[in-house]
Amino acid sequence: MTNKLSSKKNPLRKLRSTRIIYPIILGLGVVVFMFIRKFDPRLFSSIHFGQRAALWTFIAIGLMAVRDIGYMIRLKILSDKDLNWLQTFRIIMLWEFTSAITPSAIGGTSVAIIFVNKEGVKLGKASAIVMATSFLDELYFIFAFPVILIFISGHRLFHIEGFDGGGFTFANEFFLFAIIGYAIKLIYTLALSYGLFFNPRGLKWLLLWIFKLPILRRWRSGANEAGYDIINSSIELRKKPVSFWIKAFGATILSWTSRYWVINALFLAFFIVPDHFLVFARQLVAWIMMLVSPTPGGSGFSEYVFVRYFGELLQVSPELKSSLAAVLALLWRMISYYPYLLIGSILFPRWIRMKFGSGSTNTET
Repeated sequence: MTNKLSSKKNPLRKLRSTRIIYPIILGLGVVVFMFIRKFDPRLFSSIHFGQRAALWTFIAIGLMAVRDIGYMIRLKILSDKDLNWLQTFRIIMLWEFTSAITPSAIGGTSVAIIFVNKEGVKLGKASAIVMATSFLDELYFIFAFPVILIFISGHRLFHIEGFDGGGFTFANEFFLFAIIGYAIKLIYTLALSYGLFFNPRGLKWLLLWIFKLPILRRWRSGANEAGYDIINSSIELRKKPVSFWIKAFGATILSWTSRYWVINALFLAFFIVPDHFLVFARQLVAWIMMLVSPTPGGSGFSEYVFVRYFGELLQVSPELKSSLAAVLALLWRMISYYPYLLIGSILFPRWIRMKFGSGSTNTET
């Protein structure tokens, strides 16, 4: 390529590790508000931190680890093993970090291309890998949501205490958020599928559109030339055998399914769960809802959804549900969200110095 990304033109320079303070403040603010709004001293007597709680909390943490391992396996598959395990770990942690400090609708996908590229994968192939990753993620949601609706009625899935409008009605805020989120995912998946498997040049156009974002705008001319590599890489992806896509999608299922069992494990730490599939299904729906959140990593909105959407499933007296759900929401985020902020805040600046410092090398060609 004639227009390379030099170390002096770091497109990630506007991202700062200090931005982790904003989602933390938002998330904790919502939790504290929901906790004290209906605080009842009896709450502390209803929670018992014993061996059972420790065991299932450890399992919840383990499920998040399995989720990341699944992502790493998928990167190995999509890169044809060009990436080693350490590189895939760095990419996943950096990817999750940028997702955690940017709005859910933006996420870390756009800058993930840079992460993969700077780990030694040519720009065109890196773009194809990230696009394929995004496609597989969205495909999981596109298939899983209708399947869930087959086995769980809309009333059970979307109904919350204090609302008598039933499940399938736009007056129900959770149903509305889910439908909007699903529609966005469906449209995006259809466009991405068309580009990956039918019109690679359309995928090149999508990449150029992504590089209109302020954080990537200065690299847009290079992305234009990389678009030709994307066309070739997309053709390669289309030539991959069915077994290749089965393995990659299998790793995707492992990752997301593990993540959605985290709340089940947290519930089991303190209560008997009468319907595990309902808890699992609501986690998937909640994740679709989070797509419409304008806050970094869905902070504030995620905690609110947890308290309102999962609180009624807690096996405690009604007056304790709101405050207890706020406590569990904080524990949930401490397991599934805050670790990426911590790891990313440490890894990100070091990675930037390593890849964009004076001694770094370019791998954009």
